[in-house]
Amino acid sequence: MKRFMLFAATAILGVTAVHANSTDHRHDVERWRADRVARLTAPSGWLSLIGLEWLQPGENRIGSAADNDIVVSAMPAHLGVVTLRADGSVHLVLAADSGASIDGKPLREATLVDDVQAGEGAPTLVSMGTVSFLVIDREGRKGLRIKDSEAPTRRDFAGIDYFPIDPSWRIEADWVPATAGQTLEMGTVIGTTEKYPVPGTARFSRDGKTFEILPVIEVPGDAQYFVVFADRTSGRETYGAARFLYIDPPKNGKVTLDFNKAYNPPCAFTAFATCPLAPPENRLDLRVTAGEKNYRGGHAD
Repeated sequence: MKRFMLFAATAILGVTAVHANSTDHRHDVERWRADRVARLTAPSGWLSLIGLEWLQPGENRIGSAADNDIVVSAMPAHLGVVTLRADGSVHLVLAADSGASIDGKPLREATLVDDVQAGEGAPTLVSMGTVSFLVIDREGRKGLRIKDSEAPTRRDFAGIDYFPIDPSWRIEADWVPATAGQTLEMGTVIGTTEKYPVPGTARFSRDGKTFEILPVIEVPGDAQYFVVFADRTSGRETYGAARFLYIDPPKNGKVTLDFNKAYNPPCAFTAFATCPLAPPENRLDLRVTAGEKNYRGGHAD
């Protein structure tokens, strides 16, 4: 992520707190917040989620009519049939009058590429009017992630509340490289467990104590590392399950943790996401009074 801060560092117990020029730092965080809200509220952003429907083996009829196996009120009465085959592939056959498209093309049927198969590409997108869906794969379990750009969660977005921007929460931490093959397991809100490669440990000091946090490589080749953490504000001032943070890879044995950019997972806004939970290793015995607070829009964790 492009940085705009100028900073001077003061070593404390082998860890450096970064005291950036307050104006530059504030502008950087404000820009980040604006970009974050733009992504969240985009027509296909997380606020547009209206459903997560797990597929049963064989045929799954989908549409708004009550005789469908998957009923989605925003869809045509009978959109078509989604078949989960024995080999794990998902095939869609659309009704003749569905009005839907597959990856923008007027196709009647196709085998759908899920989000895992797509890798760095895009999964197959089926669209009709303001509604769209794609297939997700969670440990072999296939489901339809359904979005509507006119979803009430997007239309009635209540905004994001934050702790005050505080340069002292932009912390330069010592970096300890991981041993070969080190991984971190994280549970999810849907009861699955995901395992991620660990590139190293970030070690920092706060209030006279030393803390460690384990970033992971979310997707191979990503330019940044992913942090899923909880702290003593979790479940009170902040979302209970976790908050997220991205960091740049280490330089000269240091990484920067700017907790002013800690943000809520999609599950804070919608019941239809499949978010990771903070692992025990990243539950900090510390009040991180920076970043996003609980979403006041009403979805409980």
